[in-house]
Amino acid sequence: MNAIQLSERQEKIIEIVKNNEPITSSDIAGKLELTRSTIRPDLSILTMADILDAKPKVGYFYTGKSGFSYIAKAIEEIKVSDVQAVPVVIEEERSLYDTIVLMFLEDVSSVFITNNGILSGVVSRKDLLKSSIGGVDLNKLPIGMIMTRMPNIVTVEPKDRVLEAAMKLIEHEIDSLPVIREVDKKNKEYKIIGRITKTNITRLFLELGKGK
Repeated sequence: MNAIQLSERQEKIIEIVKNNEPITSSDIAGKLELTRSTIRPDLSILTMADILDAKPKVGYFYTGKSGFSYIAKAIEEIKVSDVQAVPVVIEEERSLYDTIVLMFLEDVSSVFITNNGILSGVVSRKDLLKSSIGGVDLNKLPIGMIMTRMPNIVTVEPKDRVLEAAMKLIEHEIDSLPVIREVDKKNKEYKIIGRITKTNITRLFLELGKGK
């Protein structure tokens, strides 16, 4: 029995790979009548769990291992609060220049934006690069003018599993997620209390792999 519950789609993917290995992600998606992007999180989880193996330009193989590895089992029990990092935050009236400086000083890929302490948006390096080459005055343009606004931000809560956070990062093709705490349910206002990134999760994998 697997250490964590597989979804019905993940079970189907395993059967497809068993019967057709090696098989590409495109062919797997075709057999399920889905897109590659839809099944990408499933393939990532199954590969991480050591149930499937992937070889570039060849495809996916079934490893023959029916249970999840020690790492996958441990990750199932770890919460976001156990690995979250300190968020890098700036108020939305601050300038584009200030945000660029903060991003590079902190060496992060995204900066979260707040309005009086409430999460209101996020900007990525790509957002800042696009705006910087547009001929705008970096010192005069408020970062709030170019940010992605709530509610169009993918978030997690401290009680969520790290596995769920990893799937969100993969599914939405982003580098980090804000960890939030609800402060006003009616107005859907949230405090940002942390961040979880691909680096956090990769570091966790390495520590678990070393038996820490």
